[in-house]
Amino acid sequence: MMINVTINGDTHSLKEALPLLELLSKFEIEHDKVAIEHNREIVPKTTFGDVTVGDGDNLEIVHFIGGG
Repeated sequence: MMINVTINGDTHSLKEALPLLELLSKFEIEHDKVAIEHNREIVPKTTFGDVTVGDGDNLEIVHFIGGG
């Protein structure tokens, strides 16, 4: 059974619920350069491995961009 997750307004189908760190890896997103809101709650970086993303979840992922 596939699950649907919304990331930055776009729906993605996944084979199963995943820990947030695995999801970031799957989408080739560097976990140390983002801020994440999971179902309208800010996720502390220290808990990225503890939070599981499941069916119907909504993520907003903001990338930090350095410059000078």
